[in-house]
Parts: sequence; structure tokens; C-alpha cells
Amino acid sequence: MRVLIIGCGYVGLPLGAELAGQGHEVFGLRRSPATDGELRSAGIAPVLADITKPETLARVPAAYDWVVHCASSSGGGVEAYRQVYLEGMRNVLAWLSATPPLKFVYTSSTGVYGQTDGSLVDEASATEPAVGTAKILVETERVLLAAAREKAFPGVVLRLAGIYGPGRGYWLKQYLAGGARIEGDGGRVLNMVHRDDIVGALQAALKNGRPGEIYNVVDDEPVTQFGLFQWLAGCLGKPMPPSVPESPEPPRQRGATNKRVSNRKLKRELGYQFKYPTFREGFAIWACQRGGCAVITL
Repeated sequence: MRVLIIGCGYVGLPLGAELAGQGHEVFGLRRSPATDGELRSAGIAPVLADITKPETLARVPAAYDWVVHCASSSGGGVEAYRQVYLEGMRNVLAWLSATPPLKFVYTSSTGVYGQTDGSLVDEASATEPAVGTAKILVETERVLLAAAREKAFPGVVLRLAGIYGPGRGYWLKQYLAGGARIEGDGGRVLNMVHRDDIVGALQAALKNGRPGEIYNVVDDEPVTQFGLFQWLAGCLGKPMPPSVPESPEPPRQRGATNKRVSNRKLKRELGYQFKYPTFREGFAIWACQRGGCAVITL
């Protein structure tokens, strides 16, 4: 297959390397040529363009069998999200309209679920988030799904939970650095997924995902904040973090929600089996043996 990955960063780069290793012809679209060497060393041909600037896309041939859209705004507020996700999606769809791919997979976020009552949510649950950036993600999904419904564009949406993996893991890093705090009673539920499982789920979606469908990409065990720190403390023989009152304005975007995200559809329809089914395996912890200390690496 001739594959284009839009946004060859934390997820896109290892995905492209795996696909290239399988014999696919892989292209990686980035805004800057600064990391072209990194792409080439992974077997990915660099493509220079900016999805927020349609004139740069117009200079690139739009003939691919598979397209993965996993570009990131690299932080920023609502306007940055609007430009990269919403306007970027519109620009990409217009660019590909003349020669649509066989499959187009877009990485959204479980942040589109705004539930705060700890309830179980699936792909049919309401998406009415309170956070402005998450509202942009909902709107972006709707643009793609409308194209799938009205123009038979082969778009598939993957909603990713909180990503962790090599070099990345907010809660674990906070705990190891001594900066973790338990918010209130620690009952808020955390939904997470390892980077390598995102890469695996993307490949499953490229092969078997149904156009116009949404799939949650989250591991098998949502865990409360208290439960996560209790497990870490027990494995490492360290004290629990101190408790602090819950803030009415959480410092992290995901802090505004509290829900348990289901992955049943992903496993049932795409047959995906997780490499790291829970945070325990994903944090690479060598299980405590008779009270011995564990080793955690990211």
C-alpha cells in the first residue's frame, strides 16, 4: 500500500516505521524539514506541507491508498485547535476529494465525552464536553463523518484515551518526581492507553475499520486516581501523594471529566488484542516479589 501519515510525531513516526517494515510505501507529512533525517531513518519518505495552509497541500500529489491523520496542535488553546484540527481537516478533505484513499483514519480523543458522573461510555454516548478544545474535536469529527455519510469518503474515527509510553506519562512522571497530588477523594476515573497499542489499533482500523464508524482506543481497565497511586505506592514502597481539594478549574483538560470509556467495539469489530491491557503492563513494572521493589521505566 501507498500510505500517507499526516503528523509524524509521537504516534505517527512509530506507525510509519512499522508499516514501512511490513513493505508498505510510507510518506510522512510534516510542517518542517528539520526532522527529515529522522523520517528517512525509519523508512518514511518526507513530505513538506502544512494542513492549515491549503496552498502547500496543493503542491503535493494526493494519490494514496491509506491515509492516517494524527496531526497535533502541540498544545495551545481553542484557536490553535480550530486551525489544526477543524480547518486542517477541511483542507485535507478538499485536497483528497479528487483522488480519495481506500481508507482514511483520524485520531480524535476520548475528551469528546463530557460525562462527569463516572458512568460507562461507548461510541454511542453523548459528546457534549464543556471544554472549548474538546468542542472543536467534536466538530472536527462531525466534518469527517458527514463526508463519509454524504460523499462516501472512507473516513474512520479513533478516539484515543490519555496516551503514555516511552518518555511520556503524566501521572507516573508526577508521582516519581514527588509532585503528584490526589484530588479530593481520588475517585476521578483515568482512561489511558499505551502508545504502542495506538499504533496497533491504527493498523487494525486501516485494514478492518468501517467507513463512517467510531472506535474508542483505551485499555481494559479505567482506574481511579486513588487506585493508580495506591498501586504505584505499593509496588515502589513509597508513600501515597498528599490529598488536595478538587479545583473547580482543573489544570489539565482531561481533569474536567470523569467517565469509564469502553473499548468493546474496538475489540469486537476490529479484533484488536492489547499488548498492554492495563496500566500495570504498560508502565513496565517488574511486579513486586515478596515486598521487593519494582522498576518502572517509560
